[in-house]
Amino acid sequence: MRRKNAASVFAALLLGAALLFGTAHGTAESAPAMRYFMQQPGNYASTTPYGNNEKAGHYVQAGDAKIYYEVYGEGKPVFVFHGGGVGTPYEMGQLIDKLRQNYQVIAVSTRGHGRSEIGHLPLTYEQKANDMLAVMKAVTKEPAILLGFSDGAYTAYKVASMYPERVDRVIAIGAGTLKKGFFNGEMKVEDLAQIDAKFIEQQKKIMPEPERYQEFCNNYMAFWNKMEVGEDFLKTIRCPVLLIAGDEDDHAPMVTMVEAEQYIPNASLCIVPKAWHSAFIDNFPVVWTAMEGFLQADRSKLTGSRKVAYNRR
Repeated sequence: MRRKNAASVFAALLLGAALLFGTAHGTAESAPAMRYFMQQPGNYASTTPYGNNEKAGHYVQAGDAKIYYEVYGEGKPVFVFHGGGVGTPYEMGQLIDKLRQNYQVIAVSTRGHGRSEIGHLPLTYEQKANDMLAVMKAVTKEPAILLGFSDGAYTAYKVASMYPERVDRVIAIGAGTLKKGFFNGEMKVEDLAQIDAKFIEQQKKIMPEPERYQEFCNNYMAFWNKMEVGEDFLKTIRCPVLLIAGDEDDHAPMVTMVEAEQYIPNASLCIVPKAWHSAFIDNFPVVWTAMEGFLQADRSKLTGSRKVAYNRR
């Protein structure tokens, strides 16, 4: 199920959606009210239903769609952008649980996911960045930290490129260089339901327009098939960036993460051993240790790794 060329339904899962197969890192004291896609028994499960917690929830109008977000904790703002396709803030629950102890955490449900509306305009990363900017403006005036996973990490890149004055630093998990056509195929709701019926039923209940679920999936796959991320774009990201890559990731292969680290001027790279795309689930201790140091460092000292060319005589 980790092969890119498997059946078409699995092509949907290379969108940064949470196929979270990792080793268990702890469980909640009681059964959570939410689940993430293909959540495995024994994996960490937060007791907070991130993405469906009305007590912490808010909406902001962004273009032609209302975007849903939740706010937790106090301190410097950290915006969390989940993976795409079948992604949800709840998949990043362990990270949010840790972050909210010392930071104000804003967990965003991206356009077409969870409680956020789909809208009717063509899907673009400029649109995604503007959605996030609307949330950021509603919450804080100060430059913020952006934490993104896969699709959410590419969105964080776009925000940092378009609105550098709004971004303090970026943590990007599983988002390297990308060539057109790498993500292709279909994403059918009925196929996803065969894999995880409880998750799909859960999402349909909280979606404002569940009857448009398949329409969104079709548009999303078409958008991803045309996506390209290369040197010219990545060089426009000027803030400090920590890239985190699982050494077994086949959605954002490690070589693409190394390329991205070389192209982003102030980037550093953490390779997580024995981890897939969802490195923060597969090996949470390594991911958190890398993140914690990056978060706590003075911004002026986050100059990125020294860019070393190929070996030359």
